Amino acid sequence: MPLSAREAVLKLLNDTDRKALQSGNCVERLNTDFGLDYKDSALAVNIYLGCIQFRNKIDYYINSCSESSPGKIDIEVRNMLRMAVYQMLWLDRVPDHAAVNEAVKLCKKYNPRAVSFVNAVLRRISSAKSTLPAVCGDTAERFAVEYSAERWFVEYLIGRFGEKSAEKFLDESNKPAPLSLRINSIRISAEEYKQLLNNSGIPYSEHVLEDLIFTEAREVRKLPGFSEGFFFIQDPAAAMCIVIGGAKPGMRVLDACSSPGGKAFSAAINMNNTGSILACDINGSKVEKVREGAKRLGLDIISCSVQDAKCYNKELDSVFDLVIADVPCSGFGVIRKKPEIKYKTRDEIAALPDIQKSMIDNLSRYVRPGGTLLYSTCTILREENEDVVEAFLSEHSEFQADNFNCCGITGVEGMYTFLPHIDGTDGFFAAKMTRVT
Repeated sequence: MPLSAREAVLKLLNDTDRKALQSGNCVERLNTDFGLDYKDSALAVNIYLGCIQFRNKIDYYINSCSESSPGKIDIEVRNMLRMAVYQMLWLDRVPDHAAVNEAVKLCKKYNPRAVSFVNAVLRRISSAKSTLPAVCGDTAERFAVEYSAERWFVEYLIGRFGEKSAEKFLDESNKPAPLSLRINSIRISAEEYKQLLNNSGIPYSEHVLEDLIFTEAREVRKLPGFSEGFFFIQDPAAAMCIVIGGAKPGMRVLDACSSPGGKAFSAAINMNNTGSILACDINGSKVEKVREGAKRLGLDIISCSVQDAKCYNKELDSVFDLVIADVPCSGFGVIRKKPEIKYKTRDEIAALPDIQKSMIDNLSRYVRPGGTLLYSTCTILREENEDVVEAFLSEHSEFQADNFNCCGITGVEGMYTFLPHIDGTDGFFAAKMTRVT
């Protein structure tokens, strides 16, 4: 028997908590695995992501209206409560009584002993919607609850950017990111593709990069020209990163941690599909996806290989004009797309800087004299960004920072951190270095 929309959400929220699943994979499952129609799958995705996006604030209200201590509420029961509270406080089109009744129905099926508790808590919250307690505590605590993030991360943001900018970052990161498309000018011009969207009645907005547009559409495969390879998904920061790297026709380029392939695709377009690009990843299935994407886009200068960016390959020594090192990171710049990242602990990411350093140390050997090493991440943490680059430069006199200007931004000392509330992009870091000897 197929699951209802809310039952499917409950299952995936439980799996997310117990198995540390990524939200993107769960959203895909809500769209494909449960037999939900378009309307129900849209509701399910909204509830699922909302419960993750605003988890701390939802829990604050649950705890304030519950007579049980937080640690005594079973995770499955808590997720039933979270779903109902999100619907009552964030969704205008769901009546309170419907949200409460659906939660009670789920509770009767999965945890009958908790029915009276769930019903009581939700009815208290419903009756007190206009008088729910304000979030209290110091600034970091208030932000951690109000915007739902780990306190250590909030303290980091305040310490680095100040209270106002930290709050703006957290607020912007809780808003849905517009879908950004990089138009494949090898197959269609930007103006021609925009006309296709106009003819289909699909609204869009433009970016300073003429081949990049934003749209509110969500079904990517149904957009005009998907099967023809007229576009691919890419955040503006990643697209600008390739401009910063200076990919040009005829170059030899290495994209060392390529999956899902956007930077290799963008480089190939900037190179007018001439020269060569070696796209690598440590995971064979991810490499295959890059290969499939390049084929769809008709970018035949891209070849793919399974490689470990930490392991030296002498055949690649001093070969490339541009090496793109978009290394694995904590992901704190893409919270608006992957809200579960907000709840990572310090311990979970502690090993990353050493891994990143080992990668950049190795990949730098593949840059020819006069060539460029481009280091990037989708995080905003200094430990994974500036500190890694500065440590690398202090140990590699053959490289120097290369200042840059791109689309109105300036990379001082060869580095720039993109922020969503300032640049309208994902949080992102780019560092450009030139091999001088």
